[in-house]
Amino acid sequence: QVQLVESGGGLVQAGGSLRLSCLASGRTFSGYAMGWFRQAPGREREFVAAISSNGGMTSHANSVKGRFTISRDNPKTTGYLQMNSLKPEDTAVYYCAADRSFKTKVGGWSSWGQGTQVTVSS
Repeated sequence: QVQLVESGGGLVQAGGSLRLSCLASGRTFSGYAMGWFRQAPGREREFVAAISSNGGMTSHANSVKGRFTISRDNPKTTGYLQMNSLKPEDTAVYYCAADRSFKTKVGGWSSWGQGTQVTVSS
């Protein structure tokens, strides 16, 4: 497994941007797919985006497509989620996860970070 630490969350006005980072350690990061997820109060955790181990394949949830972009820098063992045109409904705790296999669902990821809060004010 890898250990994951998210950063970059905060408070932003609607229409603004944030970039989340997910720093990995413990195993060879380049061998793991990475995903971003979010959980708003009272709601289930939901898939946001995923990227394959070499970055060649990505997937984004329809709710963020065209606004959020997932990427990774394997030499820096870091994954990113660039969030533009933020909306109040994007407010949630954002988590990154890693696993040997690429997937576009919440279940099955072997490693999770502790989460970072994103709050979008109207």
